[in-house]
Amino acid sequence: MTGDISSSLWHHSCAETVSTPALADAVDCDLAVIGGGYTGLSAALHGAEAGASVCLIEADSFGSGGSGRNVGLANAGLWLPPEEINDHLGDAAGQRLSGLLARGPDLVFSLIARHKIACEPVQNGTLHCAHAPSGMKDLENRHAQLRAIGAPVSLLGREEAVARVGSERVYGALFDPRAGTIQPLAYAKGLARAALAAGAHLYEKTPANGIARDGNRWLVTTPQGRIMARRLLVATGGYARAMDGLATPEIVPVHYFQAATDPMDPAAQACILPGREGCWDTALVMSSWRLDQAGRLIIGAMGQLGHIGSFAHETWLRRKVTRMFPALAEVPLRQTWHGRIAMTTEHLPKVLCPDPSLMVCFGYSGRGISPGTLFGKHIAEALLNDTPDALPVPPVKVHRLPFAGLRGAYYETGATLTHLVKDRF
Repeated sequence: MTGDISSSLWHHSCAETVSTPALADAVDCDLAVIGGGYTGLSAALHGAEAGASVCLIEADSFGSGGSGRNVGLANAGLWLPPEEINDHLGDAAGQRLSGLLARGPDLVFSLIARHKIACEPVQNGTLHCAHAPSGMKDLENRHAQLRAIGAPVSLLGREEAVARVGSERVYGALFDPRAGTIQPLAYAKGLARAALAAGAHLYEKTPANGIARDGNRWLVTTPQGRIMARRLLVATGGYARAMDGLATPEIVPVHYFQAATDPMDPAAQACILPGREGCWDTALVMSSWRLDQAGRLIIGAMGQLGHIGSFAHETWLRRKVTRMFPALAEVPLRQTWHGRIAMTTEHLPKVLCPDPSLMVCFGYSGRGISPGTLFGKHIAEALLNDTPDALPVPPVKVHRLPFAGLRGAYYETGATLTHLVKDRF
């Protein structure tokens, strides 16, 4: 088992293809973007559509970081419920952010439709499932808060949740009809294709070696080229690389691993997630499950593969599938992979703005698809039009996260110990 993206189902089933050369000369532009994930690609697309000259560089390939490794749930919010968002940001800023995020899935699915992105889009909602009877208290609280801001969510009892999921191991669910599922790597590559078609200049295999102020412009140096830009966005998320002239954003590195079964037979598909909703649970060490277009079950949880304790995650996967879906007990798990989540202490995205013409965005804490697409769009607008009020969250000049590495180790240790003992009969 490996965390390399080439081992993932998304790599093998991606229907979108896009490839660009490395930057090998000097480029002048209105907006430079470092990072080819959802945020950077959305910013490039929307900036180019607004008439700006845009240059985006990606150190590896488009979507090769967290964007192309995740579960593929396009959610209408963050991990935090609305009242907790307000507690951190204040009522006005919190309500604005929740309002924008509520429309996030519609932005994603409208881009998919407009640009004909082949990423298996299914906007049939998501189910946040109670992993135990005690989990219903959390769902009831979230339901009340979301309904208070007008979200069309509904609380399902055990019987309906069992029918929707196809498992006796759920005890209720919060259904959000606004959300859905996509093939996450294909969506990223589709955004890249759309940005190219809109006139943006995109370059793969082009890491940023450093950035520096050069008069009223930003100079971005790469191994073989350079970019001069009026405005600069750094959107490298949990896969940031060190570069001269800019400190690497401090995040808690949390990992999430997944595995995919073979396609299920028609009888199993008729019983397991027949509505094709994406799911995750209320457990402290959460897990998720969903189907893809071919009827494979993709199941995962917090944890990193490839280290000495990862056997706990690997053996848990088989137990989890067998316990949740006994009919799949003998179905092989073919692809297994993991990705890195850029988490912040408050579980809120950050926009650092050390200079009015430079923004650094990160910290979706596992909710990258809709928020990343939304933030990329609004950041491009804010930078190009000098309108920081267009940002989804108030920008900050500095961000400190003491002992980030130790916090990440704490999460991984907790996930490993949990998976050693969880879901045993």
